[in-house]
Amino acid sequence: MTTEQFIAAKSVLAVKALYGADVAESAMQVQVTRKDFEGDYTLVVFPLLRVSRQAPVATAQAIGEWLTANCPEISSFNAVQGFLNLCLSNVYWREALQEAVSQEDLGRLPSTGRRVMVEFSSPNTNKPLHLGHIRNNLLGASVSELLKAAGNEVIKSTLVNDRGVHICKSMYAWEKLFNGATPESTGIKGDHLVGDCYVAYAKLEKEHPEVLDDVHKMLVQWEEGDPHVRQLWEMMNSWVFAGFEQTYKALGISFDRTYYEHETYLLGKELVQKGLDMGVFVKDPDGSVWCDLTADGLDRKLLLRSDGTSVYMTQDLGTAERRFAEYKLDSHIYVVGNEQDYHFKVLKLVLAKLGFDWASQIYHLSYGMVELPEGKMKSREGTVVDADDLIEKMYQEAKATSEASGKLEGVPEEEKERLFHMIGLGALKYFILKVDPKKTMLFDPKESIDFNGNTGPFIQYTHARICSILRKAAEAGIPASVSDNASLSPKEIRLVKLIASYPQKVAEAAEALSPAVLANYSYDLAKEFNQYYHDTPVLKEPDKDLLSMRLALISTLARTLRSAMGILGIELPERM
Repeated sequence: MTTEQFIAAKSVLAVKALYGADVAESAMQVQVTRKDFEGDYTLVVFPLLRVSRQAPVATAQAIGEWLTANCPEISSFNAVQGFLNLCLSNVYWREALQEAVSQEDLGRLPSTGRRVMVEFSSPNTNKPLHLGHIRNNLLGASVSELLKAAGNEVIKSTLVNDRGVHICKSMYAWEKLFNGATPESTGIKGDHLVGDCYVAYAKLEKEHPEVLDDVHKMLVQWEEGDPHVRQLWEMMNSWVFAGFEQTYKALGISFDRTYYEHETYLLGKELVQKGLDMGVFVKDPDGSVWCDLTADGLDRKLLLRSDGTSVYMTQDLGTAERRFAEYKLDSHIYVVGNEQDYHFKVLKLVLAKLGFDWASQIYHLSYGMVELPEGKMKSREGTVVDADDLIEKMYQEAKATSEASGKLEGVPEEEKERLFHMIGLGALKYFILKVDPKKTMLFDPKESIDFNGNTGPFIQYTHARICSILRKAAEAGIPASVSDNASLSPKEIRLVKLIASYPQKVAEAAEALSPAVLANYSYDLAKEFNQYYHDTPVLKEPDKDLLSMRLALISTLARTLRSAMGILGIELPERM
């Protein structure tokens, strides 16, 4: 039971006792008290005036007096117009801590019975994953874990764009310019080699624009099943897939279901015919098929070219129908950059016009681009920051920063290496995920690796510090427990408040599809602990009951950090 639910339940009893009225708990509006007022939580009494038949202040006063007289967990109150500000007692916060200590699954919410698919990553097989893909992957993976923690069944999916003109450009360049080079013969990772082909093609086309005709011929040959073109396509795609797998593994990314464009690009053609039969779509004189959305404030959308070939929208219509039918989804979330906002508006609208009730359950998690201090990245010009290079850079930054701190002296080399990777990835993931998805962000590797401030390494170091205290306590045989007469200081109550609010933060983050909520909650928790630890002796405390309570408190705090950061895909070390 959350604090809000506890106060709502007690307030229901107060209203029944004072006014003889039965009011549902859900009707009770409870919120955290504003910082400029005294109190922990506030009950909004305006909705209760219809049963009290009194002025707002009188109603708040009466309920406050009843609660303090009948609930030992509520120590005092103050009434400000229609707002009843309540101060919770040491008894309440001790019980809240005892409950948190006993909950192994703290922050895991009850099952909703809902099944949600989250599609993310969805790369093209003509280049390696880059910094923009990293934000997409980290958002998709963490949102998936958030939704799981909030009680949903989640299917993580990706659609690999493995066919089309852009793929043929890399294939054409390899045949013309790369003299049979392979990942094995060059020592170049497969997706990087194919990306080099794509960059080389862009330069070639700039000098010889006519080569684009040859590329289009190659695409036609692919669609006709030409054995040579298909064999080349399969070989180069296999290089890319092997490269992607290495990058995904390094980032800790996995999928439950992978779709491939070469299997889905024809999906949707039947829906186009259905739309024509319904009169929702129209066929132009040249044979192309369109959906007129001008009455909806959009434009005419092409769904089938005059030569009968499909477009991305056609594929997405068919893929959406297949997924909802195959998995009986309650919701489908597409994690795609904000440059595709219009595309998803059209997708939802066209599906609705085709009569699919679930069209309203499609959601586009639109996120801002990642930029570097030197500006935007461009794949064709080879100015992107490759994911593999960035992961290696983060490792090197973590290694240099950690070694300069001198805190790892005596730690075995193998453990150091594991730590450097953990810290580097933690810095990368946290720096990206602490920013609200909707915002464009500037990524600075050096800033992200700082051991102070709102960074992953700061939270990782905080966790390691707590683990060190707990190890020393265990070696001394000191138990971690909360006795029934334990008394918490104001600083300890602040920590318990934060821990107790964790389930609510999970719910809030899941509702907003924003891992940033949990990232910044983790920082607040780590920061509050460090202030507490600076002012409060833990292991030096002479009172055994107080010492055991403090150990239980910080142990639960560490577990909460592991849970929250784990949802973000970030490991927390036990020593640093």
